[in-house]
Amino acid sequence: MHPQGAMQWLQWFHCARQYAVIPTELPDLKLLQLFDLLYDVRSVTRAAEQLGQSQPTISIWLGRLREHLQDPLFVRTPGGMTPTPQADALIGPCREILESLRRFAAWEISFDPSTAKRRFRICMTDASHITLLPRILARVRDEAPGIRLEAARIDRNTERALESGEADLAIGHVPWLGGGMYQQQLYIQDWVCLVNRNHARVRSRLTPKQYRSEGHVVIAGGTGAQQLEQALLRENIERDVVLELPGMLGLGSIIASTDLIATLPRNIGETLARVNGIAVHSCPLPVDQFAVRQHWHAKYHHEAGNRWLRSIVADLFLDRS
Repeated sequence: MHPQGAMQWLQWFHCARQYAVIPTELPDLKLLQLFDLLYDVRSVTRAAEQLGQSQPTISIWLGRLREHLQDPLFVRTPGGMTPTPQADALIGPCREILESLRRFAAWEISFDPSTAKRRFRICMTDASHITLLPRILARVRDEAPGIRLEAARIDRNTERALESGEADLAIGHVPWLGGGMYQQQLYIQDWVCLVNRNHARVRSRLTPKQYRSEGHVVIAGGTGAQQLEQALLRENIERDVVLELPGMLGLGSIIASTDLIATLPRNIGETLARVNGIAVHSCPLPVDQFAVRQHWHAKYHHEAGNRWLRSIVADLFLDRS
């Protein structure tokens, strides 16, 4: 039952406790429906007609309900069946219960971003913090001002977090995620190199010879690192690594102030180049492309909030070409 419906059941019996000994079993739904109808029509005969039952059957049901709540509920008067004070007190909670059950029977989980108050956790790389997160945040703030976003790392706990609901989405290149996951490809990444615009030796293009001879900055365990390492092995290139960083923080300013080269996926490379005023060159060695996808667990495939968040990500980043 919906949590609100559960509260309404409790309200019913809290109210009933003021007037009667509470029975050990809940009343049948048909008894609640009879109580609701009889309160309006004030006639056993008319209630029987509207419920499609015989008058003796309705009388039996009313007797059960009276026994259940240990109160007459309705008494005969010249004007019809008049509710007792206990019936007046219980009709509101009864109708709330019936309405909650009707919603339960035709339940379609909804999510209204304009009024929603919840947290979404998205697992992503630090590169995505720079390239994807600002646009996601802007859209979410525009459509859902009550939503709180939380960015988490992609690591070996990501699969468990998605399964448990601790995380809602993982966005990136995560080929090791196991079964039970859905995924949607957003775009394909190729590779670029970042170079100082005033580099003394690299001008209009970065040649394979220059790539081999210049110093490099590398990101430890960056997205697609395996593809890049495989390409370096195929081409028999051993880079002169001058600096290794744990992430993207500070990389743009380092390239802008040195003669080092960084090899990165295009999306983060072009973003850092725009922000730091550095040059972007085509990577001079063939590196396998990879797909950036959004991933979510099958348990939450139909959950309305998760669907809404996925639609935001797809609308912003899905390559429809």
